[in-house]
Amino acid sequence: MSKIQKLMVSLLVLAVAVVLSTILSAAAAETTIVKSDTQIVGDLGIMVGDGSGLSAEYLAKTSTRIQAAILFLKVQGKLAEAAAFKGTENFSDTSMVSATNKAIMAYLKANPSLGWAGTGNNKFSPTLDITAQQFYKIVLDVLGYKTGVDYAYADTLAFAATKGLVRAAASSPFKNSDVATAIVEALKSNIKGSEQSVASMLVALQLMKPEQAAVLAYPRIDIMTSATLGNYLVDAKGMTLYYFTKDVANPNSCVGNCLTNWPIYYSENLQIPAGLNAADFAVFTREDGTKQSTYKGWPLYYFANDAALGDTKGDKVGGVWFVIKQPAYSTMLGTKTDLGNYLTDAKGMSLYYFDKDTKGISNCSGACLTNWPVYYSDNIVVPSGVNASDFGVIVRADGTKQSTFKGFPLYYYVKDLKAGDTIGQAVGTVWYVVDPAKFTTTTSVNTSVKLSKSDALGTYMVDANGMTLYTFSNDATNPNSCLEKCLAAWPIFYDEVTVSAGLDAADFGTLIRDDGGMQTTYKGWPLYYFIGDTNSGDTTGEARGNVWWVIDPAKLNPRVGDTTPVAKTYNIEMSNYAFSIAELEVEVGSTVTFTNMDTVQHNAVAVDGSFAGPYLAKGETYSVTFDKAGTFDYFCEPHKDHMTGKIIVK
Repeated sequence: MSKIQKLMVSLLVLAVAVVLSTILSAAAAETTIVKSDTQIVGDLGIMVGDGSGLSAEYLAKTSTRIQAAILFLKVQGKLAEAAAFKGTENFSDTSMVSATNKAIMAYLKANPSLGWAGTGNNKFSPTLDITAQQFYKIVLDVLGYKTGVDYAYADTLAFAATKGLVRAAASSPFKNSDVATAIVEALKSNIKGSEQSVASMLVALQLMKPEQAAVLAYPRIDIMTSATLGNYLVDAKGMTLYYFTKDVANPNSCVGNCLTNWPIYYSENLQIPAGLNAADFAVFTREDGTKQSTYKGWPLYYFANDAALGDTKGDKVGGVWFVIKQPAYSTMLGTKTDLGNYLTDAKGMSLYYFDKDTKGISNCSGACLTNWPVYYSDNIVVPSGVNASDFGVIVRADGTKQSTFKGFPLYYYVKDLKAGDTIGQAVGTVWYVVDPAKFTTTTSVNTSVKLSKSDALGTYMVDANGMTLYTFSNDATNPNSCLEKCLAAWPIFYDEVTVSAGLDAADFGTLIRDDGGMQTTYKGWPLYYFIGDTNSGDTTGEARGNVWWVIDPAKLNPRVGDTTPVAKTYNIEMSNYAFSIAELEVEVGSTVTFTNMDTVQHNAVAVDGSFAGPYLAKGETYSVTFDKAGTFDYFCEPHKDHMTGKIIVK
């Protein structure tokens, strides 16, 4: 067998051993414009995947040390000898592998000069993931470069980089997608001492079709990494690619001087990394007849001021130009003259908020959802300047998830048919696109305690952010039953209580716990969160230990079992130059809220100086919590000769 034929065998073996392929069948090359590394090795029959082929799940899997060792032995032509080895001395962790692989491990132990001496303590760690360094060593072996001769093992990646083998070198863990990328690099590389690439030699030997080799010469879009931006798309020379938010409605939005500053990127044929989807790339013809490449429907551009490899000077320019991040944006920005910037999904479809929603709760259900389908993404990636932490998730009544922005659910509109449509804007004066720089909340009143719904549990109580509140059965006789480790798992809820429809503020109070802490109560029951609830609408604490329960106000009976006074919330109005309750008795820990109903300003000031409220305009409030017993006389400073009151705390 010639040296080149041996090389081909070694290259095929390289993929077989690492990715656990069993039978190779060369597939006919497809006539496509865009080819990923995965498609290239798949068309060549080098990688065949598992039962589902070269699926995303398969490509995300890693390979192991024993697979790398098998590869090494095959490259050296020693696999059959190793598999038949009868030596009895072995590593201590052979129970983790098959009988054949036990023989291979024994062979490696008996031949330490091969470089597979184990990981220490007489262990081989056969299931430990293979590293980029190990894989690139194998690639270099195939190309004819030897450790200890051409380079030191510790310098494997640095030496590989001098041969153009870099694209998967930083990958950790090293996945099957990285295997595909490294194999493509190997096919494009020259054998030691030769001016021809592996692929061109294989064509000359009629072991590869010319059209298959031609794909390897396609211009390449690659992925570069920045400490500030993460991963983003670049061309074959490392020049950054951008998208333009104004293209959302018209892909020809950049014309004239714009194109001078933002030249188009175009390649009829493309080669892309294994992690990208060829179907996401296309070409469109602009109105002036020129062609431009697109990614997920968005035209691609350069920035004229980017001078060096990796420059990203165009990111965030004007708030409308952005790099193309990887993983791909889940949520993007569109721009229109009348709306400014607004949120879209990855394909440019507009996202909306519902003005009747409150934080953490969707009030759109039934027919409403038919017209306004939910938006959900499990992996938020956003352009620079948009804060990923502003996005969250709620669990809807039926258990499905919905993405939120600043706590408010996001929706599509059924009549928006294409990217850039904003037909839902201002529908019913309650549906609006989301400008991430301006949006803060809806006009619906949010309260510190409100009600949510679950198809499984019915109505239940949540806080201002939609996080579920619970009661503890053991609190029936002692409201301080949850202590230390219990409180670590079930943090207390305490807030100045305001309530939504369906709740009565008089049912709420404040408990002064034995440790001096404050806790809000409902019908005498202390209220808790559950640490296992991560999203608004989660109710994972329900029925834990058969002692923790969500709260349906219509079903919860008042707590009985002791006579400890439970703090409550009281309201005093300032109306017609008088306090509505001249003398009020409250419990320790109770909160008194003063509300001014007059058009003139009032305040409330204690005679002993224990509290002094600000001047209140009409409709404004001021609250005082009384943590100790006593009698507190107070007055309104501007009208103290006739506007006085008394609070007795017991």
